[in-house]
Amino acid sequence: MTAATLETRKNRTALLAFGGALAMLGLGYAAVPLYELFCQVTGFGGTTQRASESDAAIAERLGASAGGKTISIRFDGTTAGDVPWSFRPEQVTDTVSIGQRDMAIYLAKNTSDETITGTATFNVEPEQAGAYFNKIQCFCFTEQVLEPGQEVRMPVLYFVDPKALDDPNMEGVEQITLSYTFHRALESAE
Repeated sequence: MTAATLETRKNRTALLAFGGALAMLGLGYAAVPLYELFCQVTGFGGTTQRASESDAAIAERLGASAGGKTISIRFDGTTAGDVPWSFRPEQVTDTVSIGQRDMAIYLAKNTSDETITGTATFNVEPEQAGAYFNKIQCFCFTEQVLEPGQEVRMPVLYFVDPKALDDPNMEGVEQITLSYTFHRALESAE
């Protein structure tokens, strides 16, 4: 092997290693958004779905044709330690017809003497139900600003997709828990 050939191979190996390192760095930055997209599409980890009014109308017709089966929904609300709010569902459980739109109301009150901006994270249990729990409107889609002492009612308009009735993983599921936790928004954490 000549010195020129050996030098060419070394350069090629160095370029491939550098390209591989750049690709890994790019994947590292893309991992979080890709994982979030994966969870939103599949409902993995209890991630709920977003739906439109037309999606809800279709689900309502499919649910009615499935015999109007019902499921219990349990609501849960908590706050992170740095959010001085009281936050809870107005009603802890509800029984809904699968495919039928329903509304849950959460109550939040800022118990501090400062304006707080909060953002809600959510989850559905059991995890396999996340793919079928659809929210049409939710306070969790935007940040919420509460003035000192302010109390608000926060609605969630949702439905359970009738496709859940055909999923063997949903067999035996009698209750779905929708849980929210309010965190201080980054802008107000300073």
